Amino acid sequence: MSRRRRSVMSEELKNELAKDLGFYETVQQEGWGGIKAKDAGNMVKRAIQLAEEAAARKS
Repeated sequence: MSRRRRSVMSEELKNELAKDLGFYETVQQEGWGGIKAKDAGNMVKRAIQLAEEAAARKS
């Protein structure tokens, strides 16, 4: 039984991160399931970094 998780990141943010990290072409060709686990991890790390930077600017 597969459950779909609701995404915390918007599609727009995920696409921007994929472009920045260099695997957007894979996403376009194969979908999100086609990326490597390492790339997914790097995407999450970068999203956290951006959120921390945004929070620091608000302070």
